[in-house]
Amino acid sequence: MVFAEKVRGVLAALVAIAVMAAGVASADLTSGPQPGESVGAFTVTKVAGNANDGVAEGKSLCYRCKMGNRPVVMIFARTADQSLAKLIDELEEELKEHESDKLTGFVNMIGSDAESLKVAAAKFVKDNGIQRVAFVVPEDAQNGPDNLKIAPEADLTVVCYKGGKVMASHAFKKGELNGDKIGAVVEASCSLVE
Repeated sequence: MVFAEKVRGVLAALVAIAVMAAGVASADLTSGPQPGESVGAFTVTKVAGNANDGVAEGKSLCYRCKMGNRPVVMIFARTADQSLAKLIDELEEELKEHESDKLTGFVNMIGSDAESLKVAAAKFVKDNGIQRVAFVVPEDAQNGPDNLKIAPEADLTVVCYKGGKVMASHAFKKGELNGDKIGAVVEASCSLVE
């Protein structure tokens, strides 16, 4: 009995440490709207991806407005690399699985040169066979729209929202996105449809 209580105490301490570590990791970088905040309107140009969303490539629109009250995974990415490809691959599986729940997602490529971003995004979508996630470039391409507060040091910002209200927000510096963090993002996207 005493041994079992000690084991429970050790487990509780480990869980507490893990929760604190997770809190510290997420507190390192804040980018984008946070849970409980609203996602405002902003203009983007669709570049590639999600051929079934009713938006032609090259069209400018408010994608956030187009998504309405649907559950959405909105990503702001500065780097189109293999970590992003892995995240999008896993996200596309969730979009397929939760199609009846109308779960959707789009990636905003941000950086200093909007035209280069458009070319790179189109190539990235083609090279990685992306079908369900749209890639767009915001009108405010440098850091995304001011009202969304995308941190300049964030290489990747993921905002999960439903009905325009943020449910989860993740931010990563360059090179921080790994399998565990991808899992956390995918889990947050799934919680949008629970």
